[in-house]
Amino acid sequence: MKKFICLFFCIALFTTSYAQMDKRLKGLDKDLNAILEATKAPGFAVAVVDGDKVIYSKGFGYSDYENKVPVDANTLFAIGSSTKAFTSALLGQLRAEDKLSFDDSPIKYIPELKFYNDNLNNKVIIKDLMRHSTGLPRHDLSWYLFPSADKDSLIARIAYQEPFTGLRQEWHYNNFMFLAQGVIAEKITGQSWEENIKTRFFEPLGMSRSQTMLSELQKTDNAAFGYELKKDDKISKMDYYDISGMSPAGSIYSSANDMVKWLKLWINKGKHNDQEILTEMYINEAMSSQMVMRAALPEEESPDLFFANYGYGWMTSSYRGHYRVEHGGNIDGFSTSVAFFPSDQLGIVVLANQNGSSVPSLVRNTIADRLLGGKTTDWTKRFVEDQEKAKKMEAELKLEDSETTQVKNTKPSHVMQDFIGNYENAGYGSFNITVENDSLFANLKRKKLYLKHYHYDVFEPFEVTKTGIDTTDSGTMRFNFATGDGGEIINVTMKAEAALEPIAFKRTPNTIEVSTADLEMYVGDYNMMGTTLKIYIKNETVLYLFVPGQPEYELMPTEKHKFSLKVADGYKIEFLETDNVITDMNLIQPNGTFKAKKK
Repeated sequence: MKKFICLFFCIALFTTSYAQMDKRLKGLDKDLNAILEATKAPGFAVAVVDGDKVIYSKGFGYSDYENKVPVDANTLFAIGSSTKAFTSALLGQLRAEDKLSFDDSPIKYIPELKFYNDNLNNKVIIKDLMRHSTGLPRHDLSWYLFPSADKDSLIARIAYQEPFTGLRQEWHYNNFMFLAQGVIAEKITGQSWEENIKTRFFEPLGMSRSQTMLSELQKTDNAAFGYELKKDDKISKMDYYDISGMSPAGSIYSSANDMVKWLKLWINKGKHNDQEILTEMYINEAMSSQMVMRAALPEEESPDLFFANYGYGWMTSSYRGHYRVEHGGNIDGFSTSVAFFPSDQLGIVVLANQNGSSVPSLVRNTIADRLLGGKTTDWTKRFVEDQEKAKKMEAELKLEDSETTQVKNTKPSHVMQDFIGNYENAGYGSFNITVENDSLFANLKRKKLYLKHYHYDVFEPFEVTKTGIDTTDSGTMRFNFATGDGGEIINVTMKAEAALEPIAFKRTPNTIEVSTADLEMYVGDYNMMGTTLKIYIKNETVLYLFVPGQPEYELMPTEKHKFSLKVADGYKIEFLETDNVITDMNLIQPNGTFKAKKK
């Protein structure tokens, strides 16, 4: 214990000495503490590099807010999408090894990868994955609400994910394309993305504390917990999000002291201790404009902040006349900014354990103003003023009668039991809807949602938390159920992707277990207006219907004596019983119900 206390004290002296050594950072601690207070963040860590020299490295606030465990420069945080530059850099290394070209089709390396249409299948190149130019929107709920540890199963979803624009016409962020880059590296190297990141970057750069797996983070000491700021300004702990199979898009956990080693590599044109880790050619390409993100024109308030382009896992912009390369990161409970100014040989990393936080940009800009010289902005003051304006506007909106599209005094067209079933979309995943105490619930892999009736067959989802149902905000999501020609619920649509029309999840009724012995009572020939219909069992457990001149139909048991046709929506069969004997069969279909008598 004494050794630990001594070590911590030495680190504290060491990190403080950085600020004393550089006059530009005099009084910085006070400014950063002001940001901590203004944002009500639990904590953050920051490190600054100038050329080969780390000139500042320190923690603020708490990594464990409840137990008041302080953050230091070695505290591990989830860096989220700041991971992306690592993933693209793997391909940069493989290109230098003559193992791929950025102009190759990704399907060359992942034959099972398919896109939504032939144009994409035939024309997408690896470079499109790296710069977000495929025309695919985010489709983030596919991996976020329907996670999978299997990268191949996630890759298979891409074939069903609709683009919103043409290839290379517009920039649009897409995490699946970074998953694909990671899988390309896996196919070429024969190693997992996690192993590649460790052996190709962490180990050569001495990033000894950095991890790529949540399971490993949870075994490591000095790791931050994530938090969110509730509307009542309460700091609330969040569960870690295991990004799992989507790891190439955002699954690195690192510290400020480790991340500055990554920044030094970029500032020094791909070299670490005279060893080339990345080629200078790749460094220059990755931090240059490969795709225009948006106009980002100068504003009256900030005329020297403008343009927004994308390289390979990096965003580029102009900050006070200096070329800035940066990528943020956000994942449940954590926010990050990793930035460098190549012409100035300056780098800044900020890691915060606050969800969707302004801390990284406030800290980054505050430090950049000091290091670059010239004009400065009181970013904390601006943040506080913006927050006050936002609260005032929100209060004013509450006083007004807000318009709503909700139609009052309506009710669902079906009883709650009719909504029960499994709902699936091949580009996303599946979930089950159940009824509990006359209320509908959607049971997703990592969330349970209470579905509150909104109007007609439209419901609002509210998350079921450990403490109850959170009804404070449902967002803009709606579950809109559709009725088929036969009167049954056939699907539900939801605005799962903002850039597209609502996405449909097809309903399959829940099935029940029926023994072979019980199925035997339905077997036989049935006469319907002179036509003989056959009911029989195959594979000992599955009931089938055969209509002359048509293929056989598999029947799925949904209730006692009731079955649905597996491949025909709106078609059902109900067997009629008299004195424990099946006597008739009703064929229920969109154009009516037809009775067939058992022979």
